[in-house]
Amino acid sequence: MPWEARLKRITAFTDSRMRLSISHLTKYEYDKPVHYALQQVRLTPKSQASQNVLTWDMTVEGGRKELELTDQHNNLVTLISLAEERSEISIHCRGEVETIEQNVPSGWPDGYTPPWYFKRSTALTTPGEEIHDLVKSLADDVRDDLTRLHSLSSLVAKTVSYTKGRTNPQTTAEDALGIGHGVCQDHTHVFLSAARLLGFPARYVSGYLMMDDRVEQDASHAWAEAWIDGTGWTGFDVSNGVSPDERYVRVATGLDYKDAAPVSGIRTGDARESLTVTVRVQRKDP
Repeated sequence: MPWEARLKRITAFTDSRMRLSISHLTKYEYDKPVHYALQQVRLTPKSQASQNVLTWDMTVEGGRKELELTDQHNNLVTLISLAEERSEISIHCRGEVETIEQNVPSGWPDGYTPPWYFKRSTALTTPGEEIHDLVKSLADDVRDDLTRLHSLSSLVAKTVSYTKGRTNPQTTAEDALGIGHGVCQDHTHVFLSAARLLGFPARYVSGYLMMDDRVEQDASHAWAEAWIDGTGWTGFDVSNGVSPDERYVRVATGLDYKDAAPVSGIRTGDARESLTVTVRVQRKDP
């Protein structure tokens, strides 16, 4: 079903909308000029059932846009190269997105990838002893899939405390569970690994969240979606213990963080790199 038709279906049931203003600045600095670097950027949201992109602009300083494409997960990807012999590059995205509260099932397949594909494990989500023990500790008397997945989300949040600085983008779900600490990326990977072990297709989502207590953030957000027969893709924000609502803007999806990372890439040389990210998400009155 096209996103326009799904949007009409949702708005027939609810008038709860929110307009969000988003600014996302990513700045890389190097201690000496870099000969070559190419960044793969997934920072452009698409209009779909839960959101309507009103405006969006991406500007680059210290580099240039090489091309734009749509990947296998239906994410918009921009390839950006660093200008030769430059020592810094900035990518600034800003725009407005109207979001719609979803109180009816609407998460049907999108893009080119069927739900069964998301039962695959990856290097970041392969279950080991820790994940198997976590799944075994779930109550086995829950027959309803949605309730079971919410129970899993709560269990992951209790088992992996939200703590910055203890993990990194290469930390696996198994390692994060063993450490017992992590951030939204780790919560999502643990949930994906366990949900797939339970037989559910599950995917990683990167995007934005309007926080209740602040506008300034130091990173974008991540959460999970699991496929439930008869309902479709259903979101689980493990870190905040909720299902995504009108405060959320979806940008990219994939099997894990690597598929949906806001920025990833390659560069030549031995220059040391520092990264600064500034995100602002706030409600804008119509």
